[in-house]
Amino acid sequence: MISKKTVIHLLAFTLAAALSLKLSTVGWYFLAPAYSGRKAGLTDAAKLKKTVTVLAEEIGPRDLFNNNKARLRLAEDYITLRLRAAGYKVEFQEYYSAGVKVKNIIASKPGRSAPGEIILVGAHYDTFNNPGADDNASGVAGLLDLAEYAAKRGFARTVTFVAFVNEEPPFFKNEGMGSAVYASAAAKRGDDIKAALVLEMIGYFTEKRISQRYPPFIGPFFPSRGNFMAQISDLRSRALAAQAGKAFRGASTLPLRTAVLPAFVPGADYSDHRSFWRAGYPAVMFTDTSFYRTPHYHKPSDLPETLNYEYMAAFQDGMKAVLDELAVSDQRLAKK
Repeated sequence: MISKKTVIHLLAFTLAAALSLKLSTVGWYFLAPAYSGRKAGLTDAAKLKKTVTVLAEEIGPRDLFNNNKARLRLAEDYITLRLRAAGYKVEFQEYYSAGVKVKNIIASKPGRSAPGEIILVGAHYDTFNNPGADDNASGVAGLLDLAEYAAKRGFARTVTFVAFVNEEPPFFKNEGMGSAVYASAAAKRGDDIKAALVLEMIGYFTEKRISQRYPPFIGPFFPSRGNFMAQISDLRSRALAAQAGKAFRGASTLPLRTAVLPAFVPGADYSDHRSFWRAGYPAVMFTDTSFYRTPHYHKPSDLPETLNYEYMAAFQDGMKAVLDELAVSDQRLAKK
């Protein structure tokens, strides 16, 4: 039975959509100011660029097709070595997909006082037969940076980092999608995942006006300049989105725009967070909005030099605060 609160939220969304449609017919929507720039932070932009360059340029296209399997293995090895170098015991969730053994790559830092409660950070490492600098070497760079940060911190909750295989077509929303395999197994085990934070294309930013597009009905309420990070939540994950957003904005100058949307809105579930929503877990996606902004989506031009690493570093500064907040870091407890 649908709750009264859910009905109210759906009615509010319908009203907003109707208003949005009216406004969009006259082409009106907010113009965002230029980004003021990054303050001193915790993240090395040059290291993020190096990670993206290794994956997208030195390794290149990485998937199960078009003779790219060997490159997918090289990406597996690189991610594994980076996690082990940070001090993690790396585990693999192996399974067969399209007749080939593939793996999700998993590293966890056990919590001190609440180890059964899990904060998960995920990003997919496969591509769509292209270099995949933004999609999704950028997300993997963010994941590895957060893992290296977490390795030096103490947390009450367990923090788990997962590099997912097979996010791209033909696996997306189908059998063999790495995050779907992981989330389904986690639900069967009864894992208590308090939050899943998915990093999906976090590197393309532009200060050009009228550079940001949106799904139907959404544009009039959001900026038209593609210089922000988007946080996408469904209705059930809105409390997580609010908590994460507050922590992020307290630590980063990069604009963060949060959209709480039903999963049927085009683009709302277009990544690995979808798998956690379907398994009943709260999850949000952080994204530069993919094909709604970048002209390089799924193209050979998705190369390292098209990304802005200072903006990425500002995003990572905010995500470290999000991790501290959700996993309950020792430093956060000391401030109370």
